[in-house]
Amino acid sequence: MHKLNTRVFSALSFSIFTSVTGVGIVVPLLPVYARNMGATGLYIGMIFGAFSLSRTVFIPWFGRTSDRRGRKPFIVCGLLIYALISVAYIFSRNVETLIVIRFVQGIASAMMMPVAQAYVGDLAPEGSEGLTMGLYNISLFIGMSFGPLIGGYINDHFSLRGAFAAMGIMSVIGFFLSLFFLPPTRTERMTGHEKQPASWLELIIDRHMAALFLFRFGYASGIGVIWGFLPVFADTEFALSSSAIGLLVVLGVLISGLLHGPMGYMADRVNKRFMVLTGGAVTACAIYSYDLAHGFWGLFFANTFYGFGGGISMPALTAMAVIKGNKAGAMGSVMGLLMMAHSLGMLVGAVLGGLIMDTVSLRYAFVMGAGLIAFNAVAFMRLSREDRFA
Repeated sequence: MHKLNTRVFSALSFSIFTSVTGVGIVVPLLPVYARNMGATGLYIGMIFGAFSLSRTVFIPWFGRTSDRRGRKPFIVCGLLIYALISVAYIFSRNVETLIVIRFVQGIASAMMMPVAQAYVGDLAPEGSEGLTMGLYNISLFIGMSFGPLIGGYINDHFSLRGAFAAMGIMSVIGFFLSLFFLPPTRTERMTGHEKQPASWLELIIDRHMAALFLFRFGYASGIGVIWGFLPVFADTEFALSSSAIGLLVVLGVLISGLLHGPMGYMADRVNKRFMVLTGGAVTACAIYSYDLAHGFWGLFFANTFYGFGGGISMPALTAMAVIKGNKAGAMGSVMGLLMMAHSLGMLVGAVLGGLIMDTVSLRYAFVMGAGLIAFNAVAFMRLSREDRFA
């Protein structure tokens, strides 16, 4: 049993923290920005969906290749592309350009995020998978939380271009942290594996892997609805400021992130499957409550409960994924599949939400999100029965 390499873990966590903070600065502003360009609900869904589509296509290849060639090169390159993307946002002039930019940004995310998670999975000591992933996710989620708050403040007091510039600066910081403080690829733990990684077929037909995939898909579909349409909902229905919208978006993410540490610790000691199902039930009820909201405080409490649900379920789910990745000798492939599920979920949630907004009512997009989460939680429950890794 190996010990956690705290130096590498800290370097990786800080690198991802800075880059995710930068991305979070602009994400809540994009729906309103696009709507000011004349985008319909479907186009807003396509802007968010383009990111998820490209991630979905490229994640499996990057994850699998990182199992063979190492993690660091993909993380460093992804961070560099994130920095360049911020410049492209500044010069965008129409909705079609935003869709292309988000597509390229999705490729960069596919290079970086699942590979970074696989890197942390490689570092996790046996029996502490939940705590290790939970601590890493704290840095990830806190970065996602600070970003929207900073972006809302910059937009209200300076300009949207200033928010894009801030994203670029944060991404550059993450790039240099990874470049100089992550050790050379040849020293990574996965490069010493003699075991041949499990094939794609073995992973795809594994029912426990399918359970993890489906739950992550359902959870991410809710995020796709919230991130894509909560800003528009809060703006058009209640005329909330950019700062207030940023606070709402950040709330669920922050609560979820703060819970990842203690819930990760708990996941190493109690039944992980039960924690996943409990969190799934909470998130389904939470996103349904958006339809019942009649102002800022209704949205506030809905986001709070969504954060609680994610904070309960995600540490246990990722701990199960680390155990699966170690047993299969394919941590990058397993994390790639989970991130693929996340991207597909956000794509489906965003596009279906846009269609419902255009044809029925924006409020019903949240009802649809609740249904997707509930359906996939039931699928997880059935597929994960007698799960050895729970």
